[in-house]
Amino acid sequence: MTAVSALKDEHPAAAALREQVRRAVSAGLTQRIRDDETANRPPMDYRGRRALAERLAADAANAYAAYQLAHPGGPGLLSDEDEAKLLTAVLDDMFGFGGLEPLLADERIENINVNGCDNVFVRYSDGERVRVGPVAASDSELVDLVRSIAARASVEERRFDRGSPAVSVQLPDGSRLFAVMAVTGRPSISIRRHRHRTITLARLRELGTIDAALESLLGAVVRARLNVLICGGTSIGKTTMLRALASEIPPHERLVTIEDVLELGLDQDPAHPDVVAMQSRQPNIEGRGGISQAELVRWALRMSPDRVIVGEVRGPEVVPMCLAMSQGNDGSMGTLHASDTRVAFHRLASYAAQSAEKLSVEATNRLVASSVHLVLHLAEARDDRTRVVSSIREVVDADGQAVITNEIFRPGLDGRAVPGVPLRTATTERLIEAGFEPRFLERADGWWRA
Repeated sequence: MTAVSALKDEHPAAAALREQVRRAVSAGLTQRIRDDETANRPPMDYRGRRALAERLAADAANAYAAYQLAHPGGPGLLSDEDEAKLLTAVLDDMFGFGGLEPLLADERIENINVNGCDNVFVRYSDGERVRVGPVAASDSELVDLVRSIAARASVEERRFDRGSPAVSVQLPDGSRLFAVMAVTGRPSISIRRHRHRTITLARLRELGTIDAALESLLGAVVRARLNVLICGGTSIGKTTMLRALASEIPPHERLVTIEDVLELGLDQDPAHPDVVAMQSRQPNIEGRGGISQAELVRWALRMSPDRVIVGEVRGPEVVPMCLAMSQGNDGSMGTLHASDTRVAFHRLASYAAQSAEKLSVEATNRLVASSVHLVLHLAEARDDRTRVVSSIREVVDADGQAVITNEIFRPGLDGRAVPGVPLRTATTERLIEAGFEPRFLERADGWWRA
């Protein structure tokens, strides 16, 4: 039982005071944000917001006490001690995770989607989707909750208002929160949980994402320092796969990770003591100070990395990333959204056309062919919707409008990857030297049920 609920049971004044304090703090913070927008001032940081909230709460409590003294017969007053406890509990609630707290505490929940304060859906790890109760008393309170979370969770202050109607942050447990307002009928939140912060290829095999052949192959791929791109749809497990591959990287290697929102967490993993985690930055209200992932990749190359890892390739950063892969940073990795391994190459060409270099399709294909060794695709198995590796392509060469590849693992009847076209001899020898066991390629239907 929380301090607020306990007081509500002990004294009728608790409920009335709690509501008055919450309304006053919410209204005061909202007005301050609007004033800052009007005056083109930077938003308050977390400490400033909390200090203002404490003053607003104290003023609201004083106003409540004055009204009760002037109008006998109402709910009455709390003791000084109980009032102090209630104010602290209300502020902790507003500056914590509020109604999202129990959902974030449920390890079975994978995704949380909030379409307004009282229209909330969760998806469990087994695929079940359930509508749950409200996470805030009003949409205004929901917006305040997002602002508070963003203020505490970001490396730099991130606004959430009509001028900046979208915000993306990493939560302390590694989950990614994305919220929008003003451009939707009601404020909306999507939270993607990362239940496997520390993951290995062996664990992915236990979960059914890969079989013994893929475990042996992918481990050797990392140790042999091949460059890998992981593709797939939204929430299919690309980041989890990236973490699992990274678990095979020797601890003495220096890693630089680049993300739009920090979620990989390799810098917090004791297995990787030498990691620099870099995060892109949005421009301020004047359109200044923005730092793109493309710029961060260029910076990363000056930091003596053994490997560069790009959390999600989604734009111009594809060019410096491929240059890094082809200029000595072997063993680098990244992810991107693509419906299959073939589409991944079209995505790369599209992103490269957006870069400062404005590469043609032909130039992009030559760059990709000289830098990327393997492209791995994740999908849902057709029989039980388990997330699985469905395809792996080895990049062979480029020929004008196309990247030439061999699908060394192709989707089987159930969507799980099974051996396809043989690896090139040079690649096979490189992988065997890194510990790959070629006997795993002898079973046409793979090792999923072995």
